[in-house]
Amino acid sequence: MESLRELYKIGVGPSSSHTMGPQRAAKRILELFPDALRFHVDLHGSLALTGKGHLTDYIIEKTFSPIPVTFSFKSDALSYHPNGMIVHIFDQKDQEIKAIEVYSIGGGSILFKGDMEEKPKEVYKQKNMDQILKYVEEQGISLYDYVLENEDDSFVEFLYKILDAMFQSVESGLKKEGTIQGKLKLKRVAKSMFQQAQNTRREADRERLFISSYAYAVAEENADGGQIVTAPTCGASGIMPAILYYCYKQLHIEKKDLIKALAVGGIFGNVVKTNATISGADGGCQAEVGSACAMAAATMAWIYELNNSLIEYAAEMGLEHNLGLTCDPVGGYVQIPCIERNGYGSLRALDAAMLAKQLGYLRKNKVSFDAIVRVMKETGKDLSSAYKETSLGGLAKEFGL
Repeated sequence: MESLRELYKIGVGPSSSHTMGPQRAAKRILELFPDALRFHVDLHGSLALTGKGHLTDYIIEKTFSPIPVTFSFKSDALSYHPNGMIVHIFDQKDQEIKAIEVYSIGGGSILFKGDMEEKPKEVYKQKNMDQILKYVEEQGISLYDYVLENEDDSFVEFLYKILDAMFQSVESGLKKEGTIQGKLKLKRVAKSMFQQAQNTRREADRERLFISSYAYAVAEENADGGQIVTAPTCGASGIMPAILYYCYKQLHIEKKDLIKALAVGGIFGNVVKTNATISGADGGCQAEVGSACAMAAATMAWIYELNNSLIEYAAEMGLEHNLGLTCDPVGGYVQIPCIERNGYGSLRALDAAMLAKQLGYLRKNKVSFDAIVRVMKETGKDLSSAYKETSLGGLAKEFGL
């Protein structure tokens, strides 16, 4: 598995696969061909169908500037992944000198095909959760120690940076009002939700309102092109920060303990990324919100000081009960139903950790996390492309713009 640095990335919204990935690809190509006369980009599959709402063409054009770029939007998907594009490079004689095939595979990660293809650097020897849990038990170490054993010497500093960036996105979103950019003219509500939470007398309602407001704050920041952290994607970036900020503000957990929880949650996201997908265009929203919910459930279970078996149980429930969740963004924007799903997903994560804490001591969970990851992968394959970030079905079709 790759480093958690490849899972948690600080960037701008609204989409890790449609904005951050294409931006990274364009930067790489520009470094190789700084003297190009012009570029032409063929956007394929989901990049073509929802690229406008996700600002795909905008970010590519901005990255290549001042070199001009033109676009073709082609609904057919390329062979490797639904988020594919071909970049044509033209020299000063206006002759095409190269066509580069590149895929945005989720979470801001990219894959070049052909002579530019590079294999990802493997940092973790273990490939799935069963192997990881067996290893930590044999070595007598915690899941956090397992992460530190495999990452580099500056990784703790990296975790603090990621945690601070998450908290900044929450706090920024809680301060803002008005409407989010785009045709939907969706009103920001995180600030009002937070104020409602402060004025709510019933403790149970107040706590859940706080968590929801934190998730909405980040998701609204993401939808409006603000800075967020992929966890594991932009579209699901509000769930992990909501749980962590709640633990910090309401439960008064110190940052030195929260970075450990952040690392543990990341292990589960890494397992999903390695063995299935975190791309909505490939697996539906179960791959994004479902994965984030599993990560946050594991994070909360670590905060509850549950054992490794119960942490796995919490993460398994977080993913299992999002199976089949469709990715059907209205108008191609990461707004409806995406923002609401971040709030809902954060509450599900809290509930999964609580249920693992209570049920885990009553009976052994019969469904492993790895099993659910396999089921999620197969479910994603079976989902119609209309429900995988194409805006051709579901809510997007019902409320088509």
